[in-house]
Amino acid sequence: MRLPRIAIYTSLVIITIFWLLFILSWAPLYKTSELEYGVTFSKQQSAALGLNWKENYIALLDDLGVKRIRLPAYWNEIQPEPGRYNWEDLDWQIDEAEKRGASVILVLGQRVPRWPECHIPSWAESLSTSDRQEATLTEITEIIARYRRRPSITFWQVENEPFLLQFGECPPFDVEFFDKEIALVRSLDTRPIIVTDSGELSLWAQAAKRADVFGSTLYRDTYSSHLQRYIHYPISPAFFRVKKNIANLFAHPQDWIIIELQGEPWGKKAFQELPQAERDITMTPQKFKDMVEFVRQTGFRTFYWWGVEFWYWEKEINHNDAYWQEAKALFNHSS
Repeated sequence: MRLPRIAIYTSLVIITIFWLLFILSWAPLYKTSELEYGVTFSKQQSAALGLNWKENYIALLDDLGVKRIRLPAYWNEIQPEPGRYNWEDLDWQIDEAEKRGASVILVLGQRVPRWPECHIPSWAESLSTSDRQEATLTEITEIIARYRRRPSITFWQVENEPFLLQFGECPPFDVEFFDKEIALVRSLDTRPIIVTDSGELSLWAQAAKRADVFGSTLYRDTYSSHLQRYIHYPISPAFFRVKKNIANLFAHPQDWIIIELQGEPWGKKAFQELPQAERDITMTPQKFKDMVEFVRQTGFRTFYWWGVEFWYWEKEINHNDAYWQEAKALFNHSS
């Protein structure tokens, strides 16, 4: 019996779709022992938790054994007044990393890690758009002039998730100005540039085509202020493999990394203001363990954890070292 022509065409379409999905989701997977880990450290976040941020930083270097660190260069701290620079805290962080042979990603610009995302000094907020942008370029120039001879700095990251327009308290995004920032950094130093984007809420191509190294975030459990409820992203590791392979059709960075890997709770308020039961909705030691196997299957190799301040806060304030010990085991096996 001959099949109807429509049935043949439908079967061919279904087979083609399955083959296409298989091709797009294919990626080599690394062994757990081959994965590389780093952390993002924010002195502002550590201090906001009531911690001694310097002790927190030394502990991640000496006790956890972290060898890859992403540091925000906070404009509002570095240049509290026009023409006056304060390098003391950032110098100290880079000095301590270098003493231990750790590498540093330095994040530049108006938008760098931690809420409210944009850390613009009050004197610059009152400037016109063009004057504030010019001041931003001056700040970037000064930072690179100070640190470009530091061997520990392996990458410059320009802005943080600049295409994630719906998140943060920031001036309107200007893609032409963003390209000027990147061009300026390239003119001042030869180190590779990282550009980052949201893992769940963006398509990556716009960011990746501007990057020497592209960095994605990866969160699984969050609180949605738009939906007014907690959500678990219904995605598998293949979601990230497919996105990477599609973006790779339009952009060809030298490397793809997870720049921000969820390692702390994400609630409707700052986690230190939530009860334990509500923190547990989005992060527990078991969720932390599960994340390790999840990310291995994404096909990425290098991951920078988000939450080292939380781990230390749990250990020092709540006398719960479960996260700290889990992280310590990971970094002891990280190459």
